[in-house]
Amino acid sequence: MGSNLREILDNVSYPEIFLSFPNAKEKKRIESKEKAILEFYQQFACVGGDLVFSESLCEELQKKFFQQKCELGRVGRRNMNRRLNLDIPQNNTFLLPRDILAATDHLIGMKFGTGILDDDDMNHLKNKRIRSVADLLQDQFGLALGRLQHAVQKTIRRVFIRQSKPTPQTLVTPTSTSILLITTYETFFGTYPLSQVFDQTNPLTQTVHGRKVSCLGPGGLTGRTASFRSRDIHPSHYGRICPIDTSEGINRQAVPLSRSEKCIVGTGLERQTALDSRVSVIAEREGKIISSDSHKILLSSNGKTISIPLVAHRRSNKNTCMHQKPRVPRGKSIKKGQILAEGAATVGGELALGKNILVAYMPWEGYNFEDAVLISERLVYEDIYTSFHIRKYEIQTDTTSQGSAEKITKEIPHLEEHLLRNLDRNGVVKLGSWVETGDILVGKLTPQIASESSYIAEAGLLRAIFGLEVSTSKETSLKLPIGGRGRVIDVKWIQRDPLDIMVRKREIKVGDKVAGRHGNKGIISKILPRQDMPYLQDGTPVDMVFNPLGVPSRMNVGQIFESSLGLAGDLLKKHYRIAPFDERYEQEASRKLVFSELYEASKQTKNPWVFEPEYPGKSRIFDGRTGDPFEQPVLIGKSYILKLIHQVDEKIHGRSTGPYSLVTQQPVRGRAKQGGQRVGEMEVWALEGFGVAHILQEILTYKSDHLIARQEILNATIWGKRVPNHEDPPESFRVLVRELRSLALELNHFLVSEKNFQVNREDV
Repeated sequence: MGSNLREILDNVSYPEIFLSFPNAKEKKRIESKEKAILEFYQQFACVGGDLVFSESLCEELQKKFFQQKCELGRVGRRNMNRRLNLDIPQNNTFLLPRDILAATDHLIGMKFGTGILDDDDMNHLKNKRIRSVADLLQDQFGLALGRLQHAVQKTIRRVFIRQSKPTPQTLVTPTSTSILLITTYETFFGTYPLSQVFDQTNPLTQTVHGRKVSCLGPGGLTGRTASFRSRDIHPSHYGRICPIDTSEGINRQAVPLSRSEKCIVGTGLERQTALDSRVSVIAEREGKIISSDSHKILLSSNGKTISIPLVAHRRSNKNTCMHQKPRVPRGKSIKKGQILAEGAATVGGELALGKNILVAYMPWEGYNFEDAVLISERLVYEDIYTSFHIRKYEIQTDTTSQGSAEKITKEIPHLEEHLLRNLDRNGVVKLGSWVETGDILVGKLTPQIASESSYIAEAGLLRAIFGLEVSTSKETSLKLPIGGRGRVIDVKWIQRDPLDIMVRKREIKVGDKVAGRHGNKGIISKILPRQDMPYLQDGTPVDMVFNPLGVPSRMNVGQIFESSLGLAGDLLKKHYRIAPFDERYEQEASRKLVFSELYEASKQTKNPWVFEPEYPGKSRIFDGRTGDPFEQPVLIGKSYILKLIHQVDEKIHGRSTGPYSLVTQQPVRGRAKQGGQRVGEMEVWALEGFGVAHILQEILTYKSDHLIARQEILNATIWGKRVPNHEDPPESFRVLVRELRSLALELNHFLVSEKNFQVNREDV
């Protein structure tokens, strides 16, 4: 440790115990520095036998404990000083020899009963330190410098072998340094366990994902070392860390809408959330607006002209649209902190992810069974829940193994003209074109080896009579995949490779998922004409119908209070900002507030149906199809409803024929591969339990891996013929036989004739 015996004894409380440190075999005094290092190394490295002192042992201990790598941090230094009664300055954040001596002294005191036995709670937040992204990047920078050091040492050795004169420019080149840094950081961002793709669904998602804290990863807990105590929620987490991360779970899946609006009933945190996400443009200094457009805002401040760029229709990681809209006119004077441009999901500087919709809680012909939702066609035609989604399609041009390069062109033979209608003269789709599924975005030809068939007599005849050349190129164009449609908003060339960016306008449709802010989520089951929707006593049709059974089972009565208070706020033109758990103010505080506001709205609007004392919060509404009132009063209100990222366009899939697996000859799995649904082992058990033999026969043969039968059933379906019966086994049986043969087991099967029961042996 670099200290002599006198300094060590002066800094410990129990020098006599230090001097009489017992050896493993016999008690004896350790008198010299060399013996002390040997003894400490034996205890530290857990090695036996007779060790001989060397400088390498000393260097290893010095490197392990006392180099500038064992950093405690400011919190660690403060805790160490407080626990061990040290007076080391706070700015000295590295481990020192005095810390080792004080820790040893403290352990001796606990061992022999002279110290205070108070265990540290390792799960308490005061004994933990958050390693930020900057700390991790600093570690990676140190790792890159270490690799650079090894590279320089290798270069020096090579120079000395050649007996040439080294210079700093030859030892450290800018190219090698940048390559080392780039590869290190690329590896970190690509393969580090804590590196994740930033979730940019909406501003709240960006804030929550950026603040995520994990106990796992390098240097943290693992599945093997994590105890039950470390998995539990510690009391020090309350008010500091959200342990389950569900307070804003549904809001984090909300898609930014084309025309959002502020919620009538909120928590008061919407403005701070929008500020923390930094999606809005805030003025950093006061000045005067010179001009503003969709791309930038020019601001004059203190005689200087400042250009503030805006984000215009940029694609996020979740394919949502990030767009900033300027909110300041030309010539307006602004102050520091004022909002200059709104983000994709902010209105007036507040987070705005959804719409205030007139809802009713009632059953309707079974269409809201199992949390399904019934909506009005007004939400479609008036673009209430319309969102924009941006997708990127790219294609690369390579060089074939024969050395000929692929070509991007519009001149593609054997293709119909309407497929090429959107391409420009370079073979790339035009800006602003409307494209549908199957349309060509980039035309590309891949050269192939000119086979002998191109030089035979038929090719010469075609060339002589019609002047046609036999094509030796294969069409490998970039086509819009299934389910895609939209307008091209940008085309870029990146090193001769085109990149197409397409925006799609998505209205709400059957199969999309919507949700409130209380866990009341559901799938849209039917879109009704507005004249068929239930309507209020003033003739206003309801926009959305929820299942009332979704409230008591989840015990989230907050959605009831929100809808009733939202109705009052809509009629009174008021917004409410209410903190959660407001029952702490007085008993039944929420109910009293809602009923008082409904009563006030009923008085001001002179509509007695808004607040009826017999059933407060409910109202008699009418069936839009017949005009008759419903049997029971129904809860109506204005709720803040969100459209979630789980949309039917991304999930719906159908397959008639498609690719098959090479090994099993069964349809592949997944929507991206044009796969089919799998009837697995447990599904077969379920069908066997009902005794549906013919359905099982179909599923396991014709619809799966019977090569001949599935081809003939396709022909029979097209031509309207009878489906033939096949006696040969499906491909899965052949795979089983091959696997058994690999285990040296011969398996044969026999076919028994139905007429004379004659056994015929056939080769598998």
